[in-house]
Amino acid sequence: MSKEIKLDVDKDSFKKVLDGEKDFEVRLDHYNIKKGDVVILREEDREKEVGFLTGREIKKKVNCVVKTKDLNYWSEKEINKKGFLVVGF
Repeated sequence: MSKEIKLDVDKDSFKKVLDGEKDFEVRLDHYNIKKGDVVILREEDREKEVGFLTGREIKKKVNCVVKTKDLNYWSEKEINKKGFLVVGF
């Protein structure tokens, strides 16, 4: 059964999603988001105040989830040195 998850995003990211320039979100895995869930992206104006929501929202259905914790491709040393790169297409 799918669920809705509210995610606060900064104004720049929100605009990129709204304009169709961005079709991914990177988060720590404490939401347990699954394919088929719906994320509600809520625009946050951090220039005014952290946590200040503008009232604008975008709903997106999740079509792909990759959990990096389960990936064993790289060593911890490599990850700490270079970090992860998320590529949307």
